[in-house]
Amino acid sequence: MLRTVLRILALIPFLACLPHAAAATSSEWPMFRGDPALTGRTEAKVPSTPNLAWKFQTGGPVASSAAILGDRVFIGSADSNVVCLSLVDGRKLWSFRASGPIEASPLVLDGRVFIGDVNTNFYCLDATTGTAVWSRGFDDKIKSSATWIAAPDGKSRNVLVGGYDFRLYSFDAATGRSNWVYETGNYINGSAAVSAGLTAFGGCDALIHVVDVVNGKKLREVEAGAYIAASGAMSGGRLYVGHYENELLCVDVEKGAVVWRYRDRAFPFMSSPALTADRVLVGSRDKRLHCVNREDGKAVWTFQTRGKVESSPVVAGEHVVVGSDDGRLYVVSLRDGKELWNHEIGQPIQSSPAVVDGHIVVGCDDGFVYCFAAKR
Repeated sequence: MLRTVLRILALIPFLACLPHAAAATSSEWPMFRGDPALTGRTEAKVPSTPNLAWKFQTGGPVASSAAILGDRVFIGSADSNVVCLSLVDGRKLWSFRASGPIEASPLVLDGRVFIGDVNTNFYCLDATTGTAVWSRGFDDKIKSSATWIAAPDGKSRNVLVGGYDFRLYSFDAATGRSNWVYETGNYINGSAAVSAGLTAFGGCDALIHVVDVVNGKKLREVEAGAYIAASGAMSGGRLYVGHYENELLCVDVEKGAVVWRYRDRAFPFMSSPALTADRVLVGSRDKRLHCVNREDGKAVWTFQTRGKVESSPVVAGEHVVVGSDDGRLYVVSLRDGKELWNHEIGQPIQSSPAVVDGHIVVGCDDGFVYCFAAKR
């Protein structure tokens, strides 16, 4: 008993430094889904009538989602480049050539950019210049976007990223030194959500893995029922994630039990959910955006688009922003799911929006990065 108490007391400084589920600040969106718990939520204001402020052409489809910090936008492309753009006018500030196409989204942390490519390499870049600081090779492609945790010393940071080599890796953010490697039974496509001393994620092995962030030890596994390609969102000790056999799950990560299952039409959930205090928002291949009650998984409303919704929604205040394979970017009301605005780009949007005050940035399969803002 005494040993257990001493262990808990020793962890208190570390736990105080860990990221918990919270909305991204209104002025920054530094990673996929905005924060380490992957909640997809921000307090940023969406312009009432967004206008196209600029667009930047890459050399390939843009499935990567942007990170925004200060006046800089960071995003990858299938042309194998990571680019840094001016948020003001879309001007290219630097580019970094990776070894292969990029589908993952960048993590911007402590003046560095962390991102992987589908040719098995994971990079740490200087955020100011785009110069490589360190890199690590995996045994298969990387589509998972990186997240981060505070190290046990409370001073440094560790970066988590999964690969198609069935492994979740923890690296020291400053040096790239390996902390631990966690083995799963199949591809890891989505990102790992981090909250309160643990990480949880799904994989193509049809399991939800709950792992200790300090040592990489398995805490528990939960049968999902089908393979999971999307990232989950974590809050209040629960992970919310969809799978390929047409269900959105709510999982108690402490008990290792499914709390509820939401099933509507027979279409997979490939989109990652966004969370509010009482709702879960997620896209589906049934061409709809779904809003369900966070407590019991009951439907609140659905919003119909004209194409698959694999883009992951962002909740910005009382608005929800999401792309669709119908080539449109939408803003709908969080309250009732009514359409407030859309812009037709013309090609599928699988990239997820990044939202900061007054700006929406999203990539498109047409090879462009688009920024929408209030008219000047």
